[in-house]
Amino acid sequence: MSNQGICTHLNTITTVNIGDENVCEECIKIGSDWVHLRTCQTCGVTLCCDQSPQTHMTKHFRHTGHPVIASAQPGERWLWCYVDEQMLEY
Repeated sequence: MSNQGICTHLNTITTVNIGDENVCEECIKIGSDWVHLRTCQTCGVTLCCDQSPQTHMTKHFRHTGHPVIASAQPGERWLWCYVDEQMLEY
């Protein structure tokens, strides 16, 4: 993994697998659409990104404090740390 900045939360990663979900379950529940999916690297939940109308992954971070997410988009290999505001490629 290449770290372009300083991320102090890599030790919170318990799953680096991209979720098996190809939907945002929270969006499905309310009948909303999403743009991209992200997977929490602490608990493994897959939710929608900040470009999506509901921004469920950011809401998940604010509610749980789980700091690191990964893109769940095919071909994308990066992590984002909300706390340190750092992009990490792997």
